[in-house]
Amino acid sequence: MSADPAASADPSAARGATELHAWTDGACSGNPGPGGWGVVMRAMRDGEVLRERELSGGEAATTNNRMELMASIAALEALNRASTITVTTDSAYVKNGVTAWIHGWKRNGWKTSDRKPVKNEDLWRRLDAAAARHRVTWAWIKGHAGHAENERADELARAGMAPFK
Repeated sequence: MSADPAASADPSAARGATELHAWTDGACSGNPGPGGWGVVMRAMRDGEVLRERELSGGEAATTNNRMELMASIAALEALNRASTITVTTDSAYVKNGVTAWIHGWKRNGWKTSDRKPVKNEDLWRRLDAAAARHRVTWAWIKGHAGHAENERADELARAGMAPFK
C-alpha cells in the first residue's frame, strides 16, 4: 500500500482536500421547558480553518433530546449541496439513534422494538432525510469535557434558548 495519502481510495483523505465538520449541541431549561440548539460548522484543509459558520435557534417548550436533534438537522440542512461531513455530537441519543436504532424504526413502521411509537418521530424523519443528501460520519464526544468546538456549540445552544426563558 502506498504511503501517499493522495493515492488512497478515499478522495477525502488526499492532502489538501477540504473537510467539513459540524459540532452540535442542545440545551433545555427544565425538560420539558425552553430550549435551544447550537452548531459550529467549519470547512478545513490540512488542519487550517478556511471558513466557519455558527448557527443557533430555540423553542419555547421543548426537550433536550429535541434540541439535540435540531442541532444536527440544522447542520445538515445548512449545506447547499451534497457534501461529505463529520457531525460530532455529545448526545448518545442522537449518535445511537442515527447510526443504529433508526434502521429498525423504519423497518417497523416507526415503532420501537417493543412496538411503541418512536419519540420525536417528526425530527428523526427530518434528520434521516437531511442525512440522506450527504455522506455523513457521525462522532460522539463527552460533553462539557473541554472540547472547544463542543463548548462553543453549547454556548450557542444556551443563546438560542435565552429569548424563551
